[in-house]
Amino acid sequence: MRARTRERFIVDTMSTKDIPKVAYITDSKLICCCDAIPVLKRRASLTHHLIAAYGLVGKMNVIPSQPATEDDVRGFHSEDYVKFLEVAKPDGQELNEDEFGLGFDCPILNNLWTIVCQVAGASLTAALALTSSYSTIAINWCGGWHHAQRDSASGFCYVNDIVLAVRHLRTKFDKILYIDLDIHHGDGVENAFLFSPKVVTLSFHQLETGFFPGTGEQKDVGLGKGRYYSFNVPYKAGINNKQFVYLFESILYNLCEVYMPNAVVCQCGADAVSGDPLGGGNLTPEAFKSCVRHILNLHKPTLFLGGGGYDNINTAKLWTVITSTILDTPLSAEIPEHQFFPLYGPSFELEVTAGLRKSENTQKSLDETVWAAHENIKKLAELLGKKAS
Repeated sequence: MRARTRERFIVDTMSTKDIPKVAYITDSKLICCCDAIPVLKRRASLTHHLIAAYGLVGKMNVIPSQPATEDDVRGFHSEDYVKFLEVAKPDGQELNEDEFGLGFDCPILNNLWTIVCQVAGASLTAALALTSSYSTIAINWCGGWHHAQRDSASGFCYVNDIVLAVRHLRTKFDKILYIDLDIHHGDGVENAFLFSPKVVTLSFHQLETGFFPGTGEQKDVGLGKGRYYSFNVPYKAGINNKQFVYLFESILYNLCEVYMPNAVVCQCGADAVSGDPLGGGNLTPEAFKSCVRHILNLHKPTLFLGGGGYDNINTAKLWTVITSTILDTPLSAEIPEHQFFPLYGPSFELEVTAGLRKSENTQKSLDETVWAAHENIKKLAELLGKKAS
């Protein structure tokens, strides 16, 4: 579906009166496709039904996603990779999966191309809601697949919907700030815009030997015309709320004062939340609430996306809390009764508590990270002919 057709679809789904400023991208086919990904089974359903149980859906403009076309996906991904995704089947022995990163963490699924198009189309639909000025904020919790590379799958990610969405946002907004809160480095997005001065990538992530994907050192600042437009903020295992928010607050506003983005994209991966089986963080939703409030304070068109999060219950809780923060709507501490209510036992509470794990980050290591980020911000300011505070 071409952009104009997708835009017409959004117009037709919206009321002409009292349009909420927040667009929420969801529909049964999108949820079904995301639920089909083995490592995330039922996560999309859990998230949507919890948001609905709290009465938040009615406060947003619900827009069904429109699947991406082959041309849409080829806006970033290589022709060979796209052709492979179109024909890949679980029993396709003749296909060389290793060539395209398919395998253990990205198995070939039934209806893989349908899933790819639905996931990519949802984030493109969200981006169009912003470029068409129908909403100032768009949410797609089924998006945020930041590891997919131009010509390969990686880290459970088959398609980089983030890159496709950012590329569409660039048709209206000159400068984009991409913020990645996932515990894993947003390598696919950074690589896509490594040479671009029109997209700043700001990734907060755990970086230690053996921790996936093993990239995102602070010295990696971009290349060519994109040098000093990539910002990596690595931390060690066990990071807590106070430490994470300190890093975020200490860098965001200084960077925005220099770069002055026209729009923001935030990937809200939940795998830094305490107890995640593939993470190493010790955060609770309170840390994310603080970060989201700071992002909202920028008063820019903003796209919020999902991402990692492999404790499905905690992920649903986090994204529900973030949705309520965006809507400025307080939530009851008790989980409302709904289809998946029994899965929230035995406490049936929205709260996610921090674990007992001790943080390996010290104030000294955090200060050094902030100092290095500020030095890179100063270098970006020099490129732009500005003075960094």
